[in-house]
Amino acid sequence: MHASDTPHTETLLDRVRSTAAELRLGSAAVDQGQLSPHHGYRLVRDAGLLTLLVPRESGGEGLSFLDYTKVLEEIALGDGATALGFNMHNVAIGSLCETGGAALPENASRFRDWVFGEVVERGKMFASATSETGSGAKLRRIQATYRAAGDGYVLKGTKAFVSLAGIADHYVVAAREDGTSEADEVSHFVVSKDDPGVAFSGVWDGAALRGTQTATMTMNGVEIPRHRLFLGVEGLSLFKLVREPHWMVSGYMGAYLGIAESILRLMVRLLRDNEGRRSSPVVQSEVGRLAVELRAARALVHSAARQVDEERGSLEANTAVHAAKYCIGELAPRLALGAARICGSGALRTSVPLERLLREASFCAVMPAKPDECLEYVGKSALGFNMLSARNFDW
Repeated sequence: MHASDTPHTETLLDRVRSTAAELRLGSAAVDQGQLSPHHGYRLVRDAGLLTLLVPRESGGEGLSFLDYTKVLEEIALGDGATALGFNMHNVAIGSLCETGGAALPENASRFRDWVFGEVVERGKMFASATSETGSGAKLRRIQATYRAAGDGYVLKGTKAFVSLAGIADHYVVAAREDGTSEADEVSHFVVSKDDPGVAFSGVWDGAALRGTQTATMTMNGVEIPRHRLFLGVEGLSLFKLVREPHWMVSGYMGAYLGIAESILRLMVRLLRDNEGRRSSPVVQSEVGRLAVELRAARALVHSAARQVDEERGSLEANTAVHAAKYCIGELAPRLALGAARICGSGALRTSVPLERLLREASFCAVMPAKPDECLEYVGKSALGFNMLSARNFDW
């Protein structure tokens, strides 16, 4: 669905902005550990935002990738951590939502109906559980395993950096078949937080983004029914990622746009209260430069998202999302540092949001795909490598 097909988007954005305003009130308290991260996701649930990507014919909003990017930006203007955590729900179900209206094999169709029913009818939240210690989100290096058992599967392994830990109801888990030495054929399964053998521990004590509620997830012989195999087919995960990498690579571009915009708005507000700095031609030039860079980054991000909507899986769209991820990922921390330099030490008081935004912005560089990986993809694409071959795609 293209952005032009969603005339209800502005009405939806009004609802999102109202939710963002409420998130903003609690963002500092969550960051300081005075308010539980559950608070933000209750607001998201209560606003009916879990169904943003679910096709309209299945009871959702049916947003395009571009419209979703804009919505995520608005949420991040309220609280970047909640936006990034909420994005993991959409990363988990996004590729499935993109099959809306398409005829699928019986098992795949049954799985799709079940997921949409969980989200729309029962208000369930999903999350992604892919990353592992030492290998990050690289599917080929997955150590978590599964094996067939009776009319289902048994999963075993540990996932690191699982956002929405204990908050989401279901987790889309990547695993390779037990007994295989390589993970060229990876499958995804839906594991529920209440399944016996599932445990969460060690909430991540990061320098920022506490609102993502990130922790370690352990699966100790978790038994799941066969219908919770993603799309009912084993071994398609790496194949799918290579051809349509936008959710893994850049699903959260909008969140970092929102963080960057928050930094610029705060910088302008602080300078308006300091006439000496505000009147300086040097300061005016610096603010102008950063504003132009942010506008250019937004244009690139929106253009890449639009390409996903119009030609999902094409080399052009896949290259564009890598370029956009690199651009906003480099700009956000640079913008924060620029704001600190321009506004002075007073802007770095803990009572001023810039100190928190500076910490949050720095994390874009460690989220997949990392800056060097983005540049490598763009470079290989320019040099004519076959980017639909898993051999040329480092996942």
